[in-house]
Amino acid sequence: MLRVSTLTSAHHHLLTAIHCGDSSLFQCFLEQNPPVAYLRKDIGFGLSEILSSLVTRAMDTGGNSLPSGADGLKRKVCYFYDPEVGNYYYGQGHPMKPHRMRMTHALLAHYGLLQHMHVLKPNPARDKDLCRFHADDYVSFLRRVTPETQQDQLRQLKRFNVGEDCPVFDGLYSFCQTYAGGSIGGAVKLNHGHCDIAVNWAGGLHHAKKCEASGFCYVNDIVLAILELLKTHERVLYVDIDIHHGDGVEEAFYITDRVMTVSFHKFGDYFPGTGDIRDIGFGKGTYYALNVPLDDGIDDESYQSLFKPIISKVMEVFRPGAVVLQCGADSLSGDRLGCFNLSVKGHAECVRFMRSFNVPLLLVGGGGYTIRNVARCWCYETGVALGIEVDDKMPQHEYIEYFGPEYTLHVAPSNMENKNSGELLEQIRVKLLDNLSKLQHAPSVQFHERPPDTQFLEADEDEDNKDDRNHPDSDVNVDCERKPTPRRVKMEFVESEPNHKVSLTLNSSIKSRGHRSACREVESTLIDTTSSKGSIVAAEAAGLPYVKAEQSPENVDDDAGPSGMDQQ
Repeated sequence: MLRVSTLTSAHHHLLTAIHCGDSSLFQCFLEQNPPVAYLRKDIGFGLSEILSSLVTRAMDTGGNSLPSGADGLKRKVCYFYDPEVGNYYYGQGHPMKPHRMRMTHALLAHYGLLQHMHVLKPNPARDKDLCRFHADDYVSFLRRVTPETQQDQLRQLKRFNVGEDCPVFDGLYSFCQTYAGGSIGGAVKLNHGHCDIAVNWAGGLHHAKKCEASGFCYVNDIVLAILELLKTHERVLYVDIDIHHGDGVEEAFYITDRVMTVSFHKFGDYFPGTGDIRDIGFGKGTYYALNVPLDDGIDDESYQSLFKPIISKVMEVFRPGAVVLQCGADSLSGDRLGCFNLSVKGHAECVRFMRSFNVPLLLVGGGGYTIRNVARCWCYETGVALGIEVDDKMPQHEYIEYFGPEYTLHVAPSNMENKNSGELLEQIRVKLLDNLSKLQHAPSVQFHERPPDTQFLEADEDEDNKDDRNHPDSDVNVDCERKPTPRRVKMEFVESEPNHKVSLTLNSSIKSRGHRSACREVESTLIDTTSSKGSIVAAEAAGLPYVKAEQSPENVDDDAGPSGMDQQ
């Protein structure tokens, strides 16, 4: 029996690392002590074998873990980031600023969080990836239009709702490919069991429709990611904590029972005007759309009084195989376009709560227009995903001037009035829990023909500066070409090769009912590529089967640092 008194300080250090599941502590120990020989000499063969096995296992996994409780299981986290994403610019005065992703990445780097994750550079989504949901002519338009040619395409600009809120800017299509590629790549990683949580803060653009842009969103990366997840999982849950209703995602899955959408949002005279509590889905999708309409000034306590009981019941009844959480940061206090009063910790509590269910989780960004607070929020929520509590005091980094004069991660919410009375919140809670009670059990899905997996091509690790997406044998669109970016970590590349195509054709007739809420009659279709044109059948009517995808090779690795950009 091993006596505690016989342990050296190094042994204590190692045992602490094992208890906490901290791979960085293992790494530190291993650099100074050859594990098996050291342990055999001072502790004895049996324990040394156990400890060295634990060391090896911990070093082979990514992520980190919380020490105990429901969150205590280790999480492997994949983080998707393209260093070029911060260069895209919607135009002077536009509230959407992709620069916020670069600020977030800088915080993650200087807080030391990147070393705890598998850092990936996503492959840009190709035309055929985007057309699994979006119309071919819409995708073609996005690819062709430029600031110089837009005046020659006024009719199509109007048709596709591209113009004021959704302007044409340099690199528009490349931007869409980048953020969509991250969300699709995250879904693939989850499907193949390569991580427990995937993070793509560039994604979450939940307003885009099948044939039109909306609300600063051009391509709906969330719908594309959910379609990827449905290849493996019978049911997928979508949760939206952006201040704006997640209308594009809800509409895409409005008549299916395989995807449940839950949106917590400001409702009333507010964009996009949809998301009435009475909008519950249609046909087989009845009660699979949940809308939580909120008023100005909601605070952390009020928000969680709805979020936790509703989500707990959803998880109990729906039993999803995977969850997508849209973490729009415009629900934070002080947002340029928002009117809620959530703190960073209050917002992140939603991430913490979803993490506690130990279900594969995709975290995406969304809205957020006070960009210093967006970076604060998504940095902190990355720490929550990892199980690491980051310091409030902000480290020195290239964007530190944005965060003065406090230079802290957390800022106090305001003293604005909370217009959500306890009585109103209770009525909402009771109504939504009643809707959920009408779902007797999770729907079953017959499995017998498997959709083809998304394929990957591994890069040659000896050629760090070569972008294999531009290899002559690759079928990636030639307009995806980019210059290689200097990087600090080894890179892999994801090559998406879906051979089957799922499309949801939405035929929405919006009727006015109170506060512009939508009453939809949506037709869902599935494209079967058995013929050159594809045969179109109603997915819900046909009840087409799905099976779990097999594991296949992997995605991509890059941790290129941020570069500066002038932003408001």
